[in-house]
Amino acid sequence: MHRMMPVGPLMIEHRLIERMIGVMRKEAERIGAGGVPDPDFVDSAVDFIRDYADGCHHGKEEDILFRELAKKVLSPEDDRMMQELIAEHATGRDVTRRMVEANEKYRAGDNSAIAVLVECMNTLGGFYPRHIEKEDRHFFQRAMRYFSTQERDAMLDEELEFDRALFHARYETIVQNAEVRVSGSAAGEHADDRNSHARDSFAAKKAG
Repeated sequence: MHRMMPVGPLMIEHRLIERMIGVMRKEAERIGAGGVPDPDFVDSAVDFIRDYADGCHHGKEEDILFRELAKKVLSPEDDRMMQELIAEHATGRDVTRRMVEANEKYRAGDNSAIAVLVECMNTLGGFYPRHIEKEDRHFFQRAMRYFSTQERDAMLDEELEFDRALFHARYETIVQNAEVRVSGSAAGEHADDRNSHARDSFAAKKAG
């Protein structure tokens, strides 16, 4: 039976990221027109970008697809584009960090942070569509030419396992945080960042 290529799930995830980015752009436009920022919305947007767009989506790209491509002899153009994509992921993380800091300042009463919030949302709103187009239309299909059918299938299986590990790590962290909140228990003291925890668990399982 013909299986989906490993870039298939990544392209499906792009569609959900595009939807969230569209909402963020509208929110930035509303605030820019004089609307009051909604810090809860910013928290939700940051959670999506960090956990889904970066932890889940970029995690599979960097830890699986790009890792395997690094073992191949890429054309100069393909290697250059892969390095660009990795650098763009880092840029997205930096903008997201700035958005978190601005939201914290706004919650504390610093209205000068509003401009930074709008800037960050507009930056991500411009960044992600271009990044996604580069991957969907230019890089992904070319990348698949470097792999055999067996290698593609193995990467797809890794992606499915990566998602399972991330899902379980997310809810383990939620429970640990709830324990700390309700009882002051030390149960959550060893809780890692959910994305790092998922990647570490996955890496350990692969190493075993």
